[in-house]
Formats: sequence, structure tokens, C-alpha cells
Amino acid sequence: MSSSPTSDIEQRQRLLDAWVEKRRQIAVNEAEAASFLADRMRILDQDVKDHPHHRDAIHRSMIAEYSAAGRLARGSVEYAFSDACLLDSEHPAVQESFRRGDITAAHVREIVRAGMIVRLAVREGRVDAETLGLYDAAALEIAEHDSPGRTRAMVRQIAASLAGETLVERHRRARGERAVTMRSLDDGLALLQVVLPEHLAAAILDRLTRLARQVITTRDEQDPVLSSDALDSGDDAVFVRDLAADDPHRDDPALNEHRIDHDPLDAHSIVSGDTYTTDPWIEHVPADDRTLDQVRADLLTDLLLASDPVAASGTGLDGIRAQIQVTIAASTLAGADDRPAEFDGFGPLHPDIARDLAARAGGWSRLFLDRTGMVTATDAYSPTEAMRRHLRARDQHCRFPGCRMPTQRCQIDHNHDHARGGPTSNDNLSHLCLGHHALKHPDIDGRYRWTARQRPGGDIEWTSPLGRTFSDLARRRVMFV
Repeated sequence: MSSSPTSDIEQRQRLLDAWVEKRRQIAVNEAEAASFLADRMRILDQDVKDHPHHRDAIHRSMIAEYSAAGRLARGSVEYAFSDACLLDSEHPAVQESFRRGDITAAHVREIVRAGMIVRLAVREGRVDAETLGLYDAAALEIAEHDSPGRTRAMVRQIAASLAGETLVERHRRARGERAVTMRSLDDGLALLQVVLPEHLAAAILDRLTRLARQVITTRDEQDPVLSSDALDSGDDAVFVRDLAADDPHRDDPALNEHRIDHDPLDAHSIVSGDTYTTDPWIEHVPADDRTLDQVRADLLTDLLLASDPVAASGTGLDGIRAQIQVTIAASTLAGADDRPAEFDGFGPLHPDIARDLAARAGGWSRLFLDRTGMVTATDAYSPTEAMRRHLRARDQHCRFPGCRMPTQRCQIDHNHDHARGGPTSNDNLSHLCLGHHALKHPDIDGRYRWTARQRPGGDIEWTSPLGRTFSDLARRRVMFV
């Protein structure tokens, strides 16, 4: 006998509750494990005091011991010790939240590492000691309600704002660290690493992704076929897409008569109807089944190896054909101050770079904020474009909880379906990535369909098939001065 709908839902609820509770317990255990590392560091400090000349050897021995016992890489163990010590000595509020299981180890890692510039500013006396407590409180307000990825972008902005002008100095120094390195891997592969300013790296990845998606879309729309002449003479394969629009051969029935077969037993088999033939003069052309990552890697190789820098092409910034979004105060744009700008979805940006990007942009949006920092309007020439600009400025990424897909790769969705009377207005529109947009599609069975409702102020309240609600809060743009 099949289970009733009520018992089925109750079982799913129990499994979800059990999973959430187990995740909380894991966080509690990880917090306890971090406290063990902090205790061990106190023993290390005493050992170093007793034997100062053997400081390095004592430290290396401890790291090696924990690395071997935990079957972890040395670097991972060193980071774990560093995070545990800073958590124990500098971030008591974060440590307490971690011990309750309200945040995970991933959240702690982002908070502790982003807080480095605040700790440095406190030690150097440039900000008050209470500033670190303010940073922890603001960081926890985000981390306890959002994913580690989103937490990273927000706490970096908070830390940079609280540390003041330190950000400008840090970005200026860090820019000198850009480099290209290579490390050999197994099986004939190598890791090519490029250290670049963040906005350039994001633009490069975005452009490669756009080009790769175009390659994939184009290949999926075209079917490689061999002409009858090629089959008869042993010439190279001819593709329909290679023929001119007015070429009479495009209508040749024989052109679609022979198709490449992918029989794994014979790489040179040609199929026509139900008959297989083998022709040693015909070269098998494999289907392009590369993944998005593989196409991006191939495009990067082609672009770097097949093009030369010339003066006519301008700098790398002039050549960007990608989409990034930067928020900068009008006073900073005008050069009246050097407050950090914000690289939406990533974190603070050097004001000189933001001003340079604004000068190169074909157009930019002025944002009007209310007293809480919420975007309420943008200037534009037409209402439709104004709404799109407003939503891009407000959302920055997909509005499903935890998702960070940038708005340029998302769709604008009517939270209350337009077909069911939902208005086309800013308070009923938000950006959703393709995967999360599909969750609320009306064609999905109600047992698996999600719903989204926008509350005043732009917050999105999601309701799962099990009736649980999850909120995605609209970002506020507040600069600490």
C-alpha cells in the first residue's frame, strides 16, 4: 500500500530536519576542534619561550605532526592553526556563534581572513579597538543568514570600509604582485596561474564564458554532414554551414544522405540509412562534445597564441567586451575623495580603477538611495530600461538564497506570474539564474514547485514544496566614513 501524501511530506520534513541538525552538530564539533588547535598553540608559545633558538623547528614539527595524524596537506593545517588562534584571541563573538553551530567553518574562514585589515588597523592605532567588535557584529549578521560565498563579498566590503583608507594603499601595493606562473601536473597537463586585478580577472572569465556559450550554441544547432561528392572522391568533408546561402548544393538531397557515424568499433564507418560502409579515404570527424570548461580553456589558448598585441588595439581595458558592475559614490567619481568603490558581487575596488572604468564605459547608472542605503531609482531614458537598471543595481546576482550567479547571466522573473496577474513592476521583479528560475515554473508539479514573493524593500521570500520559508535580503549600499 502506498503511503499517504501527508505521511510522505512528514518523512521529507524529518529528513530535512535531521540533515540541518547534523550540519549544526558538525559545526559545533569543528568549533571544538578549532579550540584544541588554539590550546596547542599556547603550548607552542611556551616551548618557544623555553627554547627560542629552535622556534622554526618546533613549529615545523608541530605542523608535521598534525598533518600526518589528520592526513591533511601542510598548508591546510597551517591555515587551520592560524584561523583557530585568531578566532580564539581576536573574534570572541564569532567563536561563540561557531560553538552554537550558527555558522560553519567556511563562514569562519571568510570572516577571519577578511578581518585582517581591521586587526592591522587596530594594532597600528588608526582605528579604535572597538572597531573589531563592530566588524564581528556586522559579519555575523550576514554569515548567520547567508552562504559562505555571499559572506565573503560582504565582509570584505565591511572590513575595507571600517579600515578606511587602508584599502586604497593595499590595492596599490597588491597590484605590483600580478604575475603568471606555471606548475606541471600529472598526465601531460600543467596549471597556468595568472594573478591579476580582480575586475580584470572577472571580465576575462565572463568574456570566455560568453564566447564558449556561443560556440556550444552554434555547434548544437548544426549537424555535420558529408556531401556525395566527398564520399565518391575521398575529398575532405563538407559541412552545410560552410556553404554560401545562395549555393545550389545546399538543396542537394544527397548532401543529407550520408552522416558521420560514431560506431565505437570503427572510427571510419559511414552510415546511410541502415547500411554501414567503410571508406579508408574518408576521415572521421568527431562530434564536438567539449564541456563549458574545456571550451573556455581552448578559447583562452587560441586567443593568447594566435593574436599579437598592437598599439591600435589599445590596453586590456579598452578590449574588454564583458559585463561587470561597479558602484562608486558621486564624490569619489568626481575626485573629491578616495573612498573605496564596490565591485558588485566581489568586494571593494580601488577608486582609481573605478574612475577609469567609468570613463571607458559607454553608459553608467546613477543610483538614488534612501536613508537606509536601499536603491530606490536610477536615471534612464526610458521606463523599461530604468527598471532593468534598477533591478541590476539592486539584485547584483540571482535572488535565490545563497546563489551568486551575476545578473548578466540571469533572467528577470515575475515573482508573481505575469500570466496570473502579476504586474511588471520593480516590486514584483527580480533576477534569477536559469536553474532557480525553473524551480518556480508553473508547469512543474505542485509537489516540487517553489514560490517566491517579494516583500516591501526588495526582500524575496521563498516557500519550498515542504512549506518552509527562506528569505533573500536585498543588499543595502552603505559606506562607513
